[in-house]
Amino acid sequence: MLQSYLHKIGWFVGLVLLQVLILNHVHIAGYATPFLYIYLILKFESSVSRNALMLWAFFLGLTIDMFSDTPGMNAAACVLLAFLRPTLLRLFVPRDTVDALVPAIRTLGVSPFLKYLSFSVLLHHATLLTIEFFSLAHFGILLLRILFSSVLTIACLMALESIYRKS
Repeated sequence: MLQSYLHKIGWFVGLVLLQVLILNHVHIAGYATPFLYIYLILKFESSVSRNALMLWAFFLGLTIDMFSDTPGMNAAACVLLAFLRPTLLRLFVPRDTVDALVPAIRTLGVSPFLKYLSFSVLLHHATLLTIEFFSLAHFGILLLRILFSSVLTIACLMALESIYRKS
């Protein structure tokens, strides 16, 4: 149990440092920014309670917000993702799987995991970027940023998942 928490805290610190020090400064064509820190929320066991997951997500988002000077935007998007994650898992995980499942390519298969990942990332990015824009005056630009950032994040998360799977 302690080892599991230490593992999660290690991922927490590593993903926050990666996001804050490197990825927040990556803006491809002004539209795409990868948000890899949500990988921690997506990889929690399915047996974790919704409240515990929302607490982890809140502190993850709040930490990113403190270092990125964004007042609560990441925390709000992370908490919404954590709240809806059990529903997303029920939608995309086959019914015959075990209750204590860690979502991954090897446990779900490529197609269900990619669907779960895509919907989760789109939900998070739509929430985060809509709060950031705080206006629908430039709706086309907002949709482009959501789409391009989601595609970039999904590609990076799939690469991270394949690296993590091989180790």
